[in-house]
Amino acid sequence: MVAERFTVDLDKPLVFQVGHLGEEYQEWIHQPIVCVEGPRFFQSDFWEFLTRTVWWAIPTIWLPVVCYVLSISARKGLTFPQIGLIVAFGVLTWTLLEYTLHRFLFHIETKSYWANTAHYLLHGCHHKHPQDGLRLVFPPTATAILLVPLWKLLHLIATPATAPAMLGGILFGYVMYDVTHYYLHHGQPKEPTFKHLKKYHLNHHFRIQDKGYGITSSLWDRVFGTLPGTKAAQKKL
Repeated sequence: MVAERFTVDLDKPLVFQVGHLGEEYQEWIHQPIVCVEGPRFFQSDFWEFLTRTVWWAIPTIWLPVVCYVLSISARKGLTFPQIGLIVAFGVLTWTLLEYTLHRFLFHIETKSYWANTAHYLLHGCHHKHPQDGLRLVFPPTATAILLVPLWKLLHLIATPATAPAMLGGILFGYVMYDVTHYYLHHGQPKEPTFKHLKKYHLNHHFRIQDKGYGITSSLWDRVFGTLPGTKAAQKKL
């Protein structure tokens, strides 16, 4: 909790404190505090409210949007099998985006005041307080803002009929990602696939933070060589 030249006071709003950690910031966020109730970010109640999102808001808000954009593709003449294939491709595209953003943006190393502050809001807070249930999913307002350029990009590279289905697939992949991420932190899975994913993700938080960037799948970690080794394999080295 103590850096060389600055001490973070957990009893005060954190956002405008963490930037002062400078080069010590990266070490600080990777010393997690495991508690369900997260810290206060802002003194302002309004800005504090905007940082908190219940997990069920994500499917409630975005699944109807997924259905709506898929209906646009159907009205423009695509068959259900065609829409299904495009959605599957969109979900696969999302898993690559998920991996890329997590590895190269969420884990970018920062040391300046404003870079540390921005990173803490984006992802550092999650590593510092990994069980904070109200800051595990992405705020819907931010998602809506990001969907605008994505929608325009898809219309540049796809046909008017396929672009909505592609957006629906990517958005559906995002919804699966966010609810899965929440479940891996707060659920107690008994099914083998989810038990493995939970172990895989918590390993990223508590053992090897520079490996295991996938959340819903380890596919791209395998492709790009960031799959964390097992303890047994490390003992042999």
